[in-house]
Parts: sequence; structure tokens; C-alpha cells
Amino acid sequence: MNQQDEAKPWALVSNIKDDANQLDLERIIPQVSKLVDEWQSQGKIMWSGAFDNEVSSMAVFEATEYEAREFFKKYEIICSDVLNYHLYQWDAMPILSVLSRN
Repeated sequence: MNQQDEAKPWALVSNIKDDANQLDLERIIPQVSKLVDEWQSQGKIMWSGAFDNEVSSMAVFEATEYEAREFFKKYEIICSDVLNYHLYQWDAMPILSVLSRN
């Protein structure tokens, strides 16, 4: 197994663009929910939630680099005109691997 095939933790951090409005958010919410549902229907775990500033959020998931990049591309298509976002490979304890085995 090469290093790109290893599942690693990833963090997707997003915040609402200054010029976005409520209608923009209402338009993307169902699409993002569907994307997350598709991810989880494959037996993969994703934790997500908003920060208390009400404009930023973070999703944490475990994936190979390829899977993470593919998820990010789909997210980008949905959210690019409404959100600012960044994908980070997170060098943290692989807690999602442990939880997904139980």
C-alpha cells in the first residue's frame, strides 16, 4: 500500500462569504446534505458542525488522499459562490478509524 492509499484524517473548514445571503445558503444546504449522505452511505464517518461565530464550520473525516480530493471537488462545485473553504490533511490521532471499527 502506498502512502496515497492510506486513510488519513482531513478537516474541511468553511465560512460564509461576506456577500452571501440567506437564499444562497438555503440553496446549497440540501446539496451539501446529499453529498454528506452519499459519503456516509458508503460506511464512512464524517463529523461536522458550526462554530459559535455562526459563519464558520468544520467537517472532519477520514479518507485516502484521492477520496478527500474527490469529495472536495464536489463540495467546491456546490459551494464556491457562497462559501470560502479549505481542505487540510490533519495530523491527529486516527480516532475515526478506531470508532468505525466498533
